[in-house]
Amino acid sequence: MQELVFIESEDLNCEPFTTDEVIAEFSGNSRDSVTRLIRNYQDDLKEFGKLGFEIRPMPSGQKAKVFHLNQQQATLLITYLDNTEPVRLFKKELVKQFFTMEFELNARRLERSNGKIKRIKLTDAIKQAGFSVHFYKHFTDLVYKKALGFNAKQLREARGAKPKATPLDFLTTKEQAAVNQIEELTTGLILLGRSYDDIKLILNVGVVIYQTTLKIPEKAH
Repeated sequence: MQELVFIESEDLNCEPFTTDEVIAEFSGNSRDSVTRLIRNYQDDLKEFGKLGFEIRPMPSGQKAKVFHLNQQQATLLITYLDNTEPVRLFKKELVKQFFTMEFELNARRLERSNGKIKRIKLTDAIKQAGFSVHFYKHFTDLVYKKALGFNAKQLREARGAKPKATPLDFLTTKEQAAVNQIEELTTGLILLGRSYDDIKLILNVGVVIYQTTLKIPEKAH
């Protein structure tokens, strides 16, 4: 079946959602009837979180309000629909997709949690070795380049992260694991008393651990 569950960005802290458009299309109901239910029962829905929405341009040139519903809100709303065969099939698929999305996000969060521990060890090692504050960025970019083939700025731009956001919150599980591996290696080399240039030379031997693919947005001229 078509994709039913979405996230607003690749930030692992985002909450998965579906839309009133999706519910209408795959439950066999009109969009007007679904949005009417949302408005009629919005107090009930808000008990399970903020009722999000986006304003989307329509082919007619007008703009439409598209509601975002989290798993609990969508599940509750579906109980207000007639229990027809399309509704039952849609409900099962929606539950599966929400579960899959949450499973993937939790896997990323777990790997990210492991990464925070390794990051602390790396920054502690940099400090203990007497490197200047500028080397925190140098080592960070070195780790990202060796692990993924891109530096921190490129990762932020490609994943739509804010300038001061950590790129680590926007990595896949495999990408985060690669970063963790290189951070651990870098920490060990620093503790052995190696210089930045030595570490850079050592890390540049061989291939990138997990060469990810990024689409860097083009800048307006």
